[in-house]
Amino acid sequence: QVQPVESGGGLVQPGGSLRLACRNSGGTFSNVMAWFRQAPGKEREFVAYIYWGGGNKYYADSVKGRFTISKDNAENTAYLQMNSLVPEDTAVYYCAARVNRLALSGVRSPENYYYWGQGTQVTVSA
Repeated sequence: QVQPVESGGGLVQPGGSLRLACRNSGGTFSNVMAWFRQAPGKEREFVAYIYWGGGNKYYADSVKGRFTISKDNAENTAYLQMNSLVPEDTAVYYCAARVNRLALSGVRSPENYYYWGQGTQVTVSA
């Protein structure tokens, strides 16, 4: 199966940086991995996407230019480097994955991801 496991969350001041990691601890290869986030009382929000084979990336407008998603093939791990953090980035960040390829038009929809991690808390506060 595919089993995403997130790590790297924590407390950071505005303008600071964090790097999240999502390791696929299962034995099945995932073609697509993505990051979502959810603040209390809000909908789960797409953050970033990466296609494993070609390395294609896509970002939400709210994080474009500040966040970078990357992958390590040998470690079966996707990373989310978060720079210039602002309080609005505060949320639980979830790693999502699916085995099959996904069209770019569908990457923002949580329903298209079949495997989810437990989440890691990111808090941006002075």
